[in-house]
Amino acid sequence: MRSRFEPDRQLTARMLATLFLLGLLYVAFIAVLIALLKSWVLVVVIAAGLLAVQYWFSDRIALFAMHGQVVTPAEEPRLHGVIDRLCATADMPKPQVAVSPVDLPNAFATGRNADHAVVCVTTGLLRRLDAPELEGVIAHELSHVAHRDVAVITVASFLGVLAGLLVRFAFYSELFGGRSRNDQNTAILLTLIMAVSAIVYVISFLLIRALSRYRELAADRSAAMLTGRPSALASALTKVSGTIARIPTEDLRTAQSFNAFLFAPALGDGASLASLLSTHPSLERRLEQLAKISLELGGPA
Repeated sequence: MRSRFEPDRQLTARMLATLFLLGLLYVAFIAVLIALLKSWVLVVVIAAGLLAVQYWFSDRIALFAMHGQVVTPAEEPRLHGVIDRLCATADMPKPQVAVSPVDLPNAFATGRNADHAVVCVTTGLLRRLDAPELEGVIAHELSHVAHRDVAVITVASFLGVLAGLLVRFAFYSELFGGRSRNDQNTAILLTLIMAVSAIVYVISFLLIRALSRYRELAADRSAAMLTGRPSALASALTKVSGTIARIPTEDLRTAQSFNAFLFAPALGDGASLASLLSTHPSLERRLEQLAKISLELGGPA
């Protein structure tokens, strides 16, 4: 898809490198599982099925988890108006527009490509941001769609999902399998599957987190350049991050599984945004970049 969002070659290179490394890891993982389970058909069918579900239905899964509903221009004229203007400016197809009825102020984009993309915002975000701030957040999400990094993160995260499921399967099989004490071979097999899956999960987790942090900085920059208002995006970031810290813990749990897709991470007070394990760069790092862009553009926008 071509658009007026500036091409980001560094982001493209990082996405390709991450997918290549995860691809190697995936091949090795599948080979080990086939060797352990002695059935390549079972492993391939399960892996292919999970990948297909995650790729083709990622938008529906994300909307379901966040209780998002697709809305019409008549239902949300303000939101549709912002997206219409930005899509026209960026010369890109308009995604579906959805609203999540939660107080957590946030937004995310999902979908396997630009023609099947969804931009979802929460009612908490709509209530708290003014027009320029909302425009900055939406431009950030549209940048994810234009650069195809939503699909890349969806595919890249598949390996971690598969490994995590296998760890749980092996653990509960060991715990509730009802095996005799003499069945040592099965116990060893399940232990090996748990160990290999755990290692794969950790490696894929770290690779995806590193890519996710960079893609957020890239989307901030693209949004600031498209709107010409880096200060509005900085204001939205500050407002959203400050509000999230005051959201009750139980409300944060709904969104934390989708942190990599959110505009700002749903983290509690005790979490460190600067952590290497974070899906997002620190607020300070994002504001610093936007301040530099503001200078590039000739002062506060």
